[in-house]
Amino acid sequence: MERVAVEDAPGADSETRRFRSLASALDTTGLAINYFDVAPGEPVGYCYHRHHEQEEVFFVLSGTATFDIEEGDVVVDTGEAIRFAPGEWQQGWNHGDERLVVLALGAPREDGPTDLRRDCPECGDRTPVTPENIDGERVFHCDECGAEMGRFG
Repeated sequence: MERVAVEDAPGADSETRRFRSLASALDTTGLAINYFDVAPGEPVGYCYHRHHEQEEVFFVLSGTATFDIEEGDVVVDTGEAIRFAPGEWQQGWNHGDERLVVLALGAPREDGPTDLRRDCPECGDRTPVTPENIDGERVFHCDECGAEMGRFG
């Protein structure tokens, strides 16, 4: 048996977002568990993405999440959950006026390949990106033109 308080789990904080890896703290083997506390206007994850092997379930603890999917936007309110099968494109956002708190569950925990995309200002389209760690930040560059598309510490 393992037990952890959210504030004691490893993660990363900024002025606009709080992330905690509960799976790491609980030493889960087959299930990813992530906690997100996100300010209005901010994304839940850093990229529009799809997992090849992992399914994900997002449970909204408070606030309203908007998920950008291939068919358009889907709004998920407090007390609701949404599931993405392997291969489904998605990115969560807080387009509301209050903080968004979401619990994300994924199985298997080590999900294998993931495709990432971001809006490239140079290409004018949502293009594939490759993240790299530079000076403690995660930096995203467009795979097509090389433009920097975001930095997150």
